[in-house]
Amino acid sequence: MTAADPWPVHEVAPDLRVRVLRDMPALPAALDAEVSRLWDAAQARMGGALFNGRVFSADGVTPTLVGGHWTEFRRVVARMARPALAGALPVRPFAAGGVILGDGFVVFGRRPAGAVYQAGEWQLPPAGSIDPGCALDDTWVSPLAQLRAELAEELGMPADAVGDPRPLCIVEHPGSGVLDLGISVRTHWTREAIRAAHAARGNGEYDPLELVKVADVPAFLARHAGRVTRQAVPFLVHAGVLAAG
Repeated sequence: MTAADPWPVHEVAPDLRVRVLRDMPALPAALDAEVSRLWDAAQARMGGALFNGRVFSADGVTPTLVGGHWTEFRRVVARMARPALAGALPVRPFAAGGVILGDGFVVFGRRPAGAVYQAGEWQLPPAGSIDPGCALDDTWVSPLAQLRAELAEELGMPADAVGDPRPLCIVEHPGSGVLDLGISVRTHWTREAIRAAHAARGNGEYDPLELVKVADVPAFLARHAGRVTRQAVPFLVHAGVLAAG
């Protein structure tokens, strides 16, 4: 993708909900074999670090409801590796991403160089694919629960370190089909407390972590142009940090 390629932005309502509508569909034998081949290649590149767990795949998106099913992560990896499979492999992995708003600052973090998705780019943490750990029951799923889990895992911050959650928008990656839901949260924690938690309890997902003054966000984005995740700007606009346009 180039900077000029459009990434669809789906508007969402404050009461957006996520629902499991069906079971994971079976794949034709030939397609399943190709998925396995692509998964094995990715595992080789990553030194066997990938885990074929379940993640949520969106079948349909409206302002108030995202409906879909649980799918294997290996199908997601195959879809990312070969976007041409989109027609035969309709996987649209759904992820939750935060915009942490502190007292006059926003949190950014740089992703690992070896990541499967948006490697080495600056992101608004925390973020992660929605998995069964955030399921409320067999039908309903909580993106906010996923965000809080990622907050603890990636930044070492407890759930009560943030509040006032607000769904912002969903940004769609045209090539991979990934759908990133932005959720803004506010924190009373200081920059020093966030840095200390990240250093002591974070999982190393972000290196480095930057706590950028709101007034300095445009300059930060300009300085790292081409190395910032494409969902970041729409999230910041919807959060009121950046002006639209």
